[in-house]
Amino acid sequence: MNAVHPSHPAPAATDTHPTPVPATAPAATRARRASGAGRRLAGAGALAAGAVLLCSVPALAHVSVQPGEAEQGGYATINFKVPNERDDASTVKLEVSFPAEHPLSSVMPQPVPGWQVKVTKGKLDKPLESHGKKITEAVNKVTWTADGDGVRPGQFQQFPLSVGQLPEKADHLVFKALQTYSNKEVVRWIEEPREGAPEPESPAPVLKLVAADAAGTGGATDAKKDAAGEATSGQPANAGSDDDSDTTARVLGGVGIAAGIAGVAFGVLAGRRRSA
Repeated sequence: MNAVHPSHPAPAATDTHPTPVPATAPAATRARRASGAGRRLAGAGALAAGAVLLCSVPALAHVSVQPGEAEQGGYATINFKVPNERDDASTVKLEVSFPAEHPLSSVMPQPVPGWQVKVTKGKLDKPLESHGKKITEAVNKVTWTADGDGVRPGQFQQFPLSVGQLPEKADHLVFKALQTYSNKEVVRWIEEPREGAPEPESPAPVLKLVAADAAGTGGATDAKKDAAGEATSGQPANAGSDDDSDTTARVLGGVGIAAGIAGVAFGVLAGRRRSA
C-alpha cells in the first residue's frame, strides 16, 4: 500500500462558485455605465429630432389650384401651381380640362414668359345666359407649352387665369390636369378627392366654392371688372400664400433640428455628470 509523502500535499478542490461582485462597483465601471447611458440619451434625442423633421416635411407636391376657394356666382383669378417632381427632366407642358357640367362663359389666361398658351372651346348643349348675352360655347381646355426648358428640377411655375362666371349652386369645381415632362413622361392629376377619404395618389386640382358672405378676399376679383374684360396684372393673387407656406415649412424644420441638438446636448451633459 502506497503511502502519501508528507512533502506532497493533496491538490486543493476546485471552487465552482463565482467570485461575488462587490456591492460598490469600481469607479471605472461606474464611468462606463454613465457613458453608455449618455449615448442612449443622445440616441433618443436624435430619434426625436428625426421624428419632428419627418412630421414637418410637406406632403408630396402635385398640381394644385390656388387660392383654394372662390365666391359662388362671381369671378376670380386663380393660379395652377405646377411643381417639378423629377430630378432628371423638366415640365414642358400643362393641360387643364374644365368641368363640362359647369361651363364657364369667360376664361382669360395671363401671359407667362417662356410659355405659349392655347384656349380650346367647345359647343354647349344648352346655351348660357351671361350679362344679357347668350353664350353657345365655353372653354373646355387650356394648354401651356414651354418655348424652352420649362419648369426645371427643383422649381415650380404658376399659370394664372381669370375665370367666371362661377356657378351659384355648386360647392366645388374639379380641374383635371396632365403634366408632361421633357422625357415624354405624362403624369395624370385626375383623381377627384373625396371628403373623409385618404388623399388619392394623383389628386386633381379642386376649387372650393363658397357663398358670398363666407368668401375671403384671397383670389376673388371684382365681378364688374372681370365681366368688362379687364385683365389683371402684377403678382399672382396667391404669391403671398406660397411664401407663407414655405416659411412655415422652414420654421417647422428649424424646430426639429433644434430639438435634435437639445437631445444630443442633454445626453452628453448627462454622461459627463455621471462620469464625474
